Amino acid sequence: MQIGIIGLGRMGANIGRRLMSRGHAVVGFDASPEAVKALEGALEGKAEGAASLADLVARLEAPRTVWVMLPAGRITEDAIAELGRLLAAGDCIIDGGNTMFKDDIRRARTLREKGIHYLDVGTSGGVWGLERGYCMMIGGDTGTVERLDPIFRALCPGAGDIARTPNREAADPRVTEGYMHAGPAGAGHFVKMVHNGIEYGLMQAFAEGFDIMRGRNSDKLPPEERFDINAADVAEVWRRGSVVASWLLDLTAIALAKSETLEEFSGKVDDSGEGRWTVEAAVDEAVAAPVITAALFARFRSRSDNTFGEKLLSAMRKEFGGHVESKPK
Repeated sequence: MQIGIIGLGRMGANIGRRLMSRGHAVVGFDASPEAVKALEGALEGKAEGAASLADLVARLEAPRTVWVMLPAGRITEDAIAELGRLLAAGDCIIDGGNTMFKDDIRRARTLREKGIHYLDVGTSGGVWGLERGYCMMIGGDTGTVERLDPIFRALCPGAGDIARTPNREAADPRVTEGYMHAGPAGAGHFVKMVHNGIEYGLMQAFAEGFDIMRGRNSDKLPPEERFDINAADVAEVWRRGSVVASWLLDLTAIALAKSETLEEFSGKVDDSGEGRWTVEAAVDEAVAAPVITAALFARFRSRSDNTFGEKLLSAMRKEFGGHVESKPK
């Protein structure tokens, strides 16, 4: 299939490369001409660069599909509004960024009046997605999701060697491959939002646990109760047979193997929005979410007082998403 991609940053460019490596044709646009040239050079004959959104749309064959991979907020809002003016009935816009699900519902309603389809795709995989594939949670109408299944199948990680879950023989097989149709417009980003909220809690638990182990060698403790624990070795041994084994633990082990003291990190941990939105949704639904809420507040606190645990949070964010700490203002 042919697809346009707007936003050729860390994830957008890798999404394009993974699609091209599996036989799809990509037309890419980015505000940075260098990013466009890099995509054009990725796989000869499979990528075209566009000079503008209008140029991108003109290079696509109907029915057109355009994947928007931009930061949530005004830049995404403006790009989708312009695409709504450039595209025609039967075309489709995919927002693969971390958009607030209520914005998806509004956009889908507006575009539906013009006959333009809209899918929101919660996309997890970070900078590793090119190699590992992307876990995707898709919101939108069933017909469009099914029509674009070749795109999602090319991007997904596949079943791999993960053990099959018992009693799922009659369930949707796409889920086992790493992608799902979550429901109507907004449902994909809603599920991804909650996913990221859970991620906050898991990361915070790891950060606090390793901080406790590091603190065990404090001169404030009786000598016989002090242990000089090798944090990198702990992360590595827990990866093998432990109940807490996970990809986040794998990334923790990678970060600590590079630098056990994490001196290069300040420990100031940003939040990109999804944790806040998850807490807001919990309030709307009157659902108790103390772990996710506390993890969000811990990130707020990290910007004024930093611990080893917060440096580890920063290190994990860099490993899975390529996130670089914000410079002090």
